Amino acid sequence: NAGASAPPRLAQEVQLSVESVRESSRPYPKAVSAGGQAERAGGETMPKAGLDAAPARRARLEPSGVVAIAPRRTRAIAVRWLGWSAAALFVALAVVAHYVAYFPIDIAVTHALQAYHGRGFELTMIATSWLGFFPQAAVLSGLVTITLFAAGLRWEAGSVLFATLGGGLGALVKLAVRRPRPGEDLAQVFQHLASSGFPSGHVLATTAFCGFLGFLVLALLAPSAGRTALIVMLAVIIALMGPSRIYLGQHWFSDVVGGLLLGGVWLALTIRFYRWGEARGFGHRASARAVAPVGTA
Repeated sequence: NAGASAPPRLAQEVQLSVESVRESSRPYPKAVSAGGQAERAGGETMPKAGLDAAPARRARLEPSGVVAIAPRRTRAIAVRWLGWSAAALFVALAVVAHYVAYFPIDIAVTHALQAYHGRGFELTMIATSWLGFFPQAAVLSGLVTITLFAAGLRWEAGSVLFATLGGGLGALVKLAVRRPRPGEDLAQVFQHLASSGFPSGHVLATTAFCGFLGFLVLALLAPSAGRTALIVMLAVIIALMGPSRIYLGQHWFSDVVGGLLLGGVWLALTIRFYRWGEARGFGHRASARAVAPVGTA
């Protein structure tokens, strides 16, 4: 029985093989009709899915690509306009400050801040301002630069040094504006300083330096509790520096606004400088991502 059933089974296998060969030897589509279908050699038609699959896929991908790129370009344009607007406002304020020693709002803000005499608040104001004086400011920026350089982030370290150059720009503006600082007849002066008051060098340097450090933290470290803590700490320092200078009677409110504006412009220039070098292979973001973020032990 086994020998009798073998020939029919073999015949079926041969027939299946012949059919598969015939199927595979069918001609490929040769032309596309106006109706959007490909004609076979025998007049049989089939959809042109194979011909138009790639364009269809591209059509599906292009809208998503546009959506992904548009917000990025919009942000870049918005940041550029904010930078130019801040620069224009600073120039206008500097010109006015050259002729006007103080504004009514300067007196109001100074008296409001100095009316509070809480011991903890006073110590916080003094400690915050202390960070911006020489030599501690130079020591802090030097330590950060050395740490980044030792970690292999050389372009980041160089960009931090670039951020500190904003203080030199502020010193030049002080020489040009030559605005007097608050006098003891108008405010409580913690310590008299002889240099010009506009803009606030503390606020300018802190905005550019701590702002760029915050940018690096966001760009290089993975999300973690440590990264969030660093961002909050830097933001608090920037936020407290201005009020501390007013509370100690060493700057007017308009001096602080000028420092924020010029510091913001210099921060934008520093980020642009960093991106310029990063695009040319100077940055080491890959190395930084390999470092475990703070607080993820």
